[in-house]
Amino acid sequence: MKMINSSRVLLLWLFMAMSMNGIAAENGKHWVATWGESPFGFLAFGNVPAPAPLVDQTLRQKLRISVGGEQVRIRFSNELGTAPLVIGSATVAIADKESAIMPASLRTLTFSGQKGIMIPAGAPALSDPVDLKVGDLAELAISIYLPQSSKPESMHMGRTAYVTTAGDFTQAAKLEAATLGTNHFFLSGVYVNTTDKVSVVATFGDSITDGTASTPHAYASWPDDLAARFSKGINGRKLAVINEGIAGNQVLLDGAGVSALARFDRDVLSTPGLTHIVVLEGINDIGTGGRAMPGSTAPVQAERTPAELINGYRQLIARAHANGIRIIGATLTPFAGTLGGYYTPAKDEVRVAINKWIREGGEFDGVIDFDAAVRDETNSREMKKDYNSGDKLHPGDAGYRKMAESVDPALFR
Repeated sequence: MKMINSSRVLLLWLFMAMSMNGIAAENGKHWVATWGESPFGFLAFGNVPAPAPLVDQTLRQKLRISVGGEQVRIRFSNELGTAPLVIGSATVAIADKESAIMPASLRTLTFSGQKGIMIPAGAPALSDPVDLKVGDLAELAISIYLPQSSKPESMHMGRTAYVTTAGDFTQAAKLEAATLGTNHFFLSGVYVNTTDKVSVVATFGDSITDGTASTPHAYASWPDDLAARFSKGINGRKLAVINEGIAGNQVLLDGAGVSALARFDRDVLSTPGLTHIVVLEGINDIGTGGRAMPGSTAPVQAERTPAELINGYRQLIARAHANGIRIIGATLTPFAGTLGGYYTPAKDEVRVAINKWIREGGEFDGVIDFDAAVRDETNSREMKKDYNSGDKLHPGDAGYRKMAESVDPALFR
């Protein structure tokens, strides 16, 4: 009997393993992101104080996923932390009213089989998978107990969370004497294991993607509305929508979070199952140029030219394409009338030029014309009153809903 060459055996084994992986993918047995948010540090808007460190307290953080699945795992974040983060225990459950959960759905999270975990400064951590069947658009409650003093350096504002007094209440069906807040801490993703075919769309941008000025605790951002609109699926596939917006973020410079160019890999390209990216960002690069930010001692940044921002977009396009991901450009919405020097006619000419390039340049894989969706019919430089939240920069609930309604499902083929 002839001996089989060991290299041929290795090649055969690799081929069989790849074939099995291909079969699993065809059968839809895969992990995909169903919810996400980008970590960033506290930013004072007005006189809001920075959150105090948490110690011997439980956080119950609520969120609404997009697509469901048979198993769940949670991505925690200490990526902006300067010290290790200790999670003493954690749970996930289907949320009920206020701080309550559906008791039968409560699952204890583990990390390599252990109840808790120490997450190094600068690192994320994934929980082990848990068996929990969740439906599309399910609302989850993720609870973590922090036994040691934990400075909330990796956070996200404008979300729903309950903070308890002293003690581990991760197993509690309802939190007593908990305070409702609007900050998520140490949380950046939810993944589900599903047999469905899923397109995962990361929406990448600033406050207008993040949902600023929408009704609090109501899931009323345009990415939330988009997820709800396509919750039954399109083109034979489910649509997972991941919101990676940061209020105040810029394409080119750090400020509210690091720049879009700096955080693109961490917040977007690392998303499990990612197929599409929608970019709606640049209005802060334009608006803050030549304007001193209130309370800031930093030098005033130069006013941006269309070419500078277009070159930034080209970097995002190139990096998406290098990873085999379709990237869609969204036009910048009107902002005439915004106060404090944020808007000037000259700055608006930059926005108009950028929108022309997005529509006509042919460099993005598709275009969503949010500008056309929400602008006033009689003055294209202003947002339509019905869609304006009141500050003439951010849409309100009706405006965000209109934005979601303007998206062509054919973009996500």
